[in-house]
Amino acid sequence: MSIQHNNKFQEIISHAKEYGFVFPSSEIYDGLSAVYDYGPYGAELKKNIRDYWWKSMTQFNDNIVGIDAAIFMHPTTWKASGHVDNFSDPMIDNKDSKKRYRVDHLIEAKAEELALEGKKEEEYELLKKMDEYLAADDFVALKNIIEEYKIKCSVSGTSNWTDIRQFNLMFKTEFGAVAADNAEDNIVYLRPETAQGIFVNFLNVQKTARMKIPFGIAQTGKAFRNEIVARQFIFRMREFEQMEMQFFVRPGTEDEWYKYWKNERLNWHLSLGLPKEKYRYHDHVKLAHYAKEACDIEYEFPIGFKEVEGIHSRSDFDLSQHQQFSKKKQQYFDNDINPETGKAFGNYIPYVIETSIGLDRMFLLVLSNAYEEETITKEDGSTDTRIVLHIPAKLAPVKLAVLPLLKKDGLPEIAQQLMADCKPYFKCFYEEKDAIGKRYRRQDAIGTPFCVTIDHQTKEDNTVTIRFRDSMKQERIAFNKVRELVMQNL
Repeated sequence: MSIQHNNKFQEIISHAKEYGFVFPSSEIYDGLSAVYDYGPYGAELKKNIRDYWWKSMTQFNDNIVGIDAAIFMHPTTWKASGHVDNFSDPMIDNKDSKKRYRVDHLIEAKAEELALEGKKEEEYELLKKMDEYLAADDFVALKNIIEEYKIKCSVSGTSNWTDIRQFNLMFKTEFGAVAADNAEDNIVYLRPETAQGIFVNFLNVQKTARMKIPFGIAQTGKAFRNEIVARQFIFRMREFEQMEMQFFVRPGTEDEWYKYWKNERLNWHLSLGLPKEKYRYHDHVKLAHYAKEACDIEYEFPIGFKEVEGIHSRSDFDLSQHQQFSKKKQQYFDNDINPETGKAFGNYIPYVIETSIGLDRMFLLVLSNAYEEETITKEDGSTDTRIVLHIPAKLAPVKLAVLPLLKKDGLPEIAQQLMADCKPYFKCFYEEKDAIGKRYRRQDAIGTPFCVTIDHQTKEDNTVTIRFRDSMKQERIAFNKVRELVMQNL
């Protein structure tokens, strides 16, 4: 990561706190590592992203419905899904600093150093070896890489490493108020993903919503992972939110549906006006235990290309596992006619295509793309700077700021009339303090796309000045046209 990009990332983090988007959790007690709270504008932006995703899934698709499953699930769920045995990352400790690292992060950091030194071939070979050894779970070979490249601990500066071992990422807790004789009887997990809540409700949803394959079930909600190396602001956290959709298909059609959702999900990102050149697909070399095929949609953050969304062809693994562990059939009866046999397809366990996007990562993506420090040339030739968030209007925390020029002469009363007219339709903000230029700058900094100024001319001809955030262009429009103009842009 270049110094320039690292500086921009730090500026985004500072801006997010200063303007009420994201705060460190429990900050008055020095915070909690990799846990964050969303402030007034962050909560609005996060909700708008969630709502946009939800609507695109459940409202614009006739064959996708939503659910809201509980965070706590029967512990056998996680045995069936493979999380108890397989949900772990290779970790290594530095014996001097006692600091623990994820092995892939440690090696990737070394690869970044090689790239900055212009050693592209070495970088490629290092990452290729890492992927190969991770896929084979060859921990001896991975440690040899760390020793060969003399990778050091960032705290102690030494290469005094332990052996590599797996570390399970699920949080355990006890369920119920009374301790059981066998402590294991009380153990439940904070869910590490939202997908399993969809799978265990597959037949409930299919029957009650009268869904016919192919169909999808969507869900948003919190997930929890005990990340040892949580880093990079809200990109990797221990408590985060997912937006997932599981699409159930007839076996044999999974490849075409995988391609469909791979294309459809990228188009969803681009529908927000985000730059196509900053996106790319990354096909998985090492597949998860359930996956037949998988890829990531990656975005070029200031910290480099990183995963935002995953598309996975999960085969029938999940429903088959839950059928085996629960002893309850998870089959679907398909009465469509098979052209090869002339008979109904009959009973089968559906295959699944998953789309899974991190809401917090999407939030960071929107902030990263929107943040800009502009240099403005004034009429007298002098220059000024403004920090502006070019957040897509449909996602902006505040859509319209209503700003009376003065706190007297009836201007606030007219401004309140406009607020009353617009508030039922979109989020508005009212302010009458400070010079109008300062108020514009504050709205630019939180990404408000439109500002309306009420002045004395408003009393004469019932017009107002509307200012556009991105161009800073101003024009007079009729008072009763403000709501319509904003709605058109949303």
